[in-house]
Amino acid sequence: MASVEILVGTTLGGAEYVADELAAELQQQGHQSTIHMAADLSQLDPSNIWLIVSSTHGAGDLPDNLQPLYQQLLDDEKELPQTEYALCAIGDSSYDTFCQGPEKLIALLTSKGATAFVDKIQIDVQRDPVPEDPALTWLRGWIGQL
Repeated sequence: MASVEILVGTTLGGAEYVADELAAELQQQGHQSTIHMAADLSQLDPSNIWLIVSSTHGAGDLPDNLQPLYQQLLDDEKELPQTEYALCAIGDSSYDTFCQGPEKLIALLTSKGATAFVDKIQIDVQRDPVPEDPALTWLRGWIGQL
């Protein structure tokens, strides 16, 4: 079974709830997962899937708790060609920066050679006030590929 690093970017806690639900589903299906609320590059296994569950903060920025990881990735010269990621972005479409925060992290990972494991999901809390539901549907659509 697979090991999944769940990197959470949250300001008000919504993304954390989604991450908890995804971790429970992964474990129920026999996979291992570790939730990182303050991800540190030295604690992440680049050979595991990195499941990024993040909201957008401010004017299209990453939440504060993901900023240190972003900076570590910027400062680290190592490439990540063996790293695959999946993005679950959570946002509010009434803002023009809808789901833009985690896209900055994805762009940086891609520049280091990481690749998407599956297509991302962008959850709009205007349409889906319980973001855990579409996130679980999305995960169940690809969990069999792990």
